[in-house]
Amino acid sequence: MNAGLPPWLEIVTSALLVLSGVVVLISATGFLRMPDFFLRLHPPALAYTLGSWSVTLAATLYLCAAESKEALHPLLIPCILAVTVPVTTLLLARVALFRRRVGGAADTPPPLSPPQSS
Repeated sequence: MNAGLPPWLEIVTSALLVLSGVVVLISATGFLRMPDFFLRLHPPALAYTLGSWSVTLAATLYLCAAESKEALHPLLIPCILAVTVPVTTLLLARVALFRRRVGGAADTPPPLSPPQSS
């Protein structure tokens, strides 16, 4: 503990960090229980987003109090995640759908347009 910080700030910071860990642990447990790759895409992303915002808020509060000035650089983390996570999720879903189509899985939806022959 830093002697110069108020105890309430350390309690709030600790609570946010514990909240983040609990949310990610629950998400990981639920992730293991889902049977299909496509079911596993969305819910963990929501939980990890909440976890990353909790850590970011804890870091911002702690650094602002410790340095006695605005420390907004931790807010870049969720901004970068907000841009990269949807793109990655979309690419993973498209690859998984393509692999199911190539593998001939019966319950795979057809492509929206017929494949173009060259």
